[in-house]
Amino acid sequence: QLQLVESGGGLVQPGGSLRLSCAASEFTLDYYAIGWFRQAPGKEREFVAVIGWRDATPLYADSVKGRFTISRDDANDTVVYLQMNNLKPTDTALYYCTTTSFSKFGSTSSRDFGPWGQGTQVTVSS
Repeated sequence: QLQLVESGGGLVQPGGSLRLSCAASEFTLDYYAIGWFRQAPGKEREFVAVIGWRDATPLYADSVKGRFTISRDDANDTVVYLQMNNLKPTDTALYYCTTTSFSKFGSTSSRDFGPWGQGTQVTVSS
């Protein structure tokens, strides 16, 4: 089964930046897109962004548009990044990497995504 490993989380001050990475164990056409969700304590898992694995079509949650950028590594088909700028305390959460199929692309429900990585913690605080 496809395995996903996130990295790049940490503690950053408000207004700062972080870049998260997601490394997939393989490139497979079984999954059309790869994306990010986040979950803060006591809250449901929330869609952040997703990108088509081949055609690089990105979609973003309204809460991160203009601040976050999802992209693929052109040299490595199995790596996807999430560049996060102008971070806010409300961005504090455990960030998960995941995949979805072509038929589910455009959905923001966590039920339409999987498998999932183990998550990387992002904390925005002064």
